[in-house]
Amino acid sequence: MPAEPNNLPGPAHPILLVDDEESVLNVLGDTLLHEGYKVVTSPHAAHATSLLQQQPFSAVISDQRMPMVTGLEFLARVKEVQPDATRVLITGVPDLSMMVDAINKGEIYRFVVKPWLREELLATVKNAVQRHELICSNTSLRAATLSMNEQLSKANLALEAQLAIVADQNKRLEVLTEAQEKNFRQSVELCVKSMQTFYPTLGSQARRVYELCSNMAKGIGLSEESRQNLEISAWIHDIGLVGVPRRLIKRWQESPENVTKAERAVMELHPVLGAELAAFAHHLKEVGPTIQAHHERFDGSGYPNKLRGKSIPWLARLLAVAVAYAETDLTGQAAADMISAGSSSTFDPEAVRAFISTLPKAVIPGKQRTIMLSDLRPGMVLAQGIYTVNGILLIPDGQRLTAPYIDKLLNHHRINPISQSLLVYC
Repeated sequence: MPAEPNNLPGPAHPILLVDDEESVLNVLGDTLLHEGYKVVTSPHAAHATSLLQQQPFSAVISDQRMPMVTGLEFLARVKEVQPDATRVLITGVPDLSMMVDAINKGEIYRFVVKPWLREELLATVKNAVQRHELICSNTSLRAATLSMNEQLSKANLALEAQLAIVADQNKRLEVLTEAQEKNFRQSVELCVKSMQTFYPTLGSQARRVYELCSNMAKGIGLSEESRQNLEISAWIHDIGLVGVPRRLIKRWQESPENVTKAERAVMELHPVLGAELAAFAHHLKEVGPTIQAHHERFDGSGYPNKLRGKSIPWLARLLAVAVAYAETDLTGQAAADMISAGSSSTFDPEAVRAFISTLPKAVIPGKQRTIMLSDLRPGMVLAQGIYTVNGILLIPDGQRLTAPYIDKLLNHHRINPISQSLLVYC
């Protein structure tokens, strides 16, 4: 039976306690309830197994000595039913070799010896819950990263084959260098396409930031290496968002005040993940640090590392200004004034001066947004062509929509649903 939770603050993580001694269940349950956990208790393994079928648990804590089934045998079942739940064994007389073997095989995460110390028990439970949180939050990201790595591996194999053909045809170093540069650019483009496929506005945002950074690099006379580092960073600065739930990205962009603390932590991790994914640009050493620091703020209020002032890499300070300008809903002089207002607080004054002085010469692609088919209105301009499921073009990009065009799309959708994301210029 579930124990009654108290009103103390704390994480409402569900914990399943299994022990045939009611007194032990009561002591454990009261201890964990006092820390804010949601506690469910069970007097034997059979009943606990049925509970596992009914709801997920962050951690399962079981006594070793129980009738019919030992704690290790029960936790082996837990591993099959809820593999992400962290498993903890309580034992009176530990067989250390057996315990270590169980931990090494992944059957249990930790074991606690009776009589336990309250602090030791709580530390073990806290670590167990944190492990469960990390597993759950990283599952989708890990799958997306593996998928992208497979795509990159296939692309790189194809590019290496192409390089081999070029090398066979022409041994001159200049041609080989040119081919390598082309391959690298294609890898970057693959990253951008991966972002756009995952969340279309990420691709359009990358193009806007790239144009701003490229224009700024030329205007202030960056060296060739720094210019390339800044431009590549601009292309893939949001690559770390691939794998974050789309609904969370949308809420972060449209109403950040509704994002929970845990969701904010996930979003604020994306510069770190982006820096790790940018490791393929191994000959451009500043790309990773630039991406990781592009959300740092000059006054130290940014993320992920709360860097301040000149401790933020110079290219990251430039990129931060371009990203902010590209993301704002303001336009024209209002957008430029917003950047100037952030000088010395949000942005480096030198970076602001560099950006504002070169902005008049920038040719920036129109800002895009993703909408539902039902949200199409006459006068909107498509930023991406609309295709049937068979790849037949229905309406090309750049087309200004009229009422007949929209009716045509809606009629087609009723018969053959249009599944792609719709992009229009803001």
